[in-house]
Amino acid sequence: MSIYDYSVTSPKNGEISLKEYEGKVILIVNTATGCGFTPQYKDLEEIYEKYHDKGLEIIDVPCNQFAGQTPGTDDEIHEFCTLKYNTQFPQMKKSDVNGENALPLYVYLKEQKGFEGFGMSPKGLAMSAMLKTIDKDYKKNPDIKWNFTKFLVDRSGNVTARFEPTADMAKVDAAVAALI
Repeated sequence: MSIYDYSVTSPKNGEISLKEYEGKVILIVNTATGCGFTPQYKDLEEIYEKYHDKGLEIIDVPCNQFAGQTPGTDDEIHEFCTLKYNTQFPQMKKSDVNGENALPLYVYLKEQKGFEGFGMSPKGLAMSAMLKTIDKDYKKNPDIKWNFTKFLVDRSGNVTARFEPTADMAKVDAAVAALI
């Protein structure tokens, strides 16, 4: 199986095969509208505007699995993102990224790039402390830990990096730039 064997669902356009993105760099992100990391939408939009014409696609997958931080319908989520952050990249149907109802794409992504930690930044240490209270063994599984986890896919369909929400967005930008 490759990334191009999977699909995502757009609320407006139905099923979208990732085969449509073959030959492009793809950044796949699980997002939330009411999270401390929600301002990353601004950074994501800047990255999209900078590299889209050079072959970048961002796939936004809203997810309500982390502290219920993505309430609302797909239309309400889309309206929030476009009005507050002027997002232009494709937004998919709200979906699960962990558990028995996880999108098959996310099962694949987690197999390709497991969890490697939050880093030692203040936000990283805070996320580690919080997750220890939820799951003391969180470091030992590849599950998505929180909103705004990002997977970077190169033009050949290889998952090259996983960025936790605590990652510096300048490093995400640099990794995208290296593949463009």
